[in-house]
Amino acid sequence: MTPPTPPAVSRPAFSAAELVSDQDLSIADLPVLLETAVAIRKEPDACRQSLQGRTLALLFEKPSLRTRVTFEVAIRSLGGDAIYLDCRNDPLGQRETVADLARNLERWVECIAARTFRQATVEELAHWAKIPVVNALSDRYHPCQALADILTIKDFFGRLMGIHLAYVGDGNNVAQSLLLTGAKAGLTIAVATPKSYEPDPEIVRLASEIASQTGGTVRVGNDPAEAVQGAHVVYTDVWASMGSEHEAEERRQRFAPFRVTEELFGQARPEAIFLHCLPAHRGEEVDAAVIDSPRSAVFHQAENRLHAQKALLWLLLAR
Repeated sequence: MTPPTPPAVSRPAFSAAELVSDQDLSIADLPVLLETAVAIRKEPDACRQSLQGRTLALLFEKPSLRTRVTFEVAIRSLGGDAIYLDCRNDPLGQRETVADLARNLERWVECIAARTFRQATVEELAHWAKIPVVNALSDRYHPCQALADILTIKDFFGRLMGIHLAYVGDGNNVAQSLLLTGAKAGLTIAVATPKSYEPDPEIVRLASEIASQTGGTVRVGNDPAEAVQGAHVVYTDVWASMGSEHEAEERRQRFAPFRVTEELFGQARPEAIFLHCLPAHRGEEVDAAVIDSPRSAVFHQAENRLHAQKALLWLLLAR
């Protein structure tokens, strides 16, 4: 694919009007967003004032480092502004309905990014707001993270087709977005979780259907060594995500065989990289020797949250 002209000059074709779930990006949209992210990263001044006058509302029911900072820096570096609404002690829909909140915000800002406990909240915001809504994390999806992950893989290997991604751990929102977005990219994806912690079967079905169109493959099982064998990328996440902390002790026992140790990582390719969406618990889901090794790309991956979200905001809001 020919990279798009620098954003300040020409806007490439992009069909998505929001990012409530990974499914809002078509197979054709994904390479456009990735190439736009690369173009903006290479020439940040080309679109410096492209979103002047646009304001992004950040509605966060959960704590955040990477998501909040990268969204705020992204919109401001494009000439816009951000308003952070701390909803950690005032869940969305409690003081006033989500519908009323959405219909107020659409009159003041140009985009909403919501980090919520429930996917239904993001969907309700999108239903009522006449402006783009971006899922900044929910219990079901983490699409912005998946975009940064795919961008990182492309950075390291120069391609996506035929790349083997092994995800080991909890079949959570991160795993589910990786399945959907990775399938659009044509990745070979192997997920290994403890029994009863697999990704939602419907998402696995959708990802398999997408992969059949792109040349990718999707496999879900319960053997971490089998998933990692020959992988280009080994990925894990915390064992107890926000909202499931009460299960932490049980999960530590169930997930212990799924820790990414040096031995497990050694079954991947010699050029394999390690990814983690962070924050990480060294000694639980991953050994310090792996995440802090030269083959760990977690901080490059974290940086790419900024570039992927710049591209997303520009494609959604630039006129």
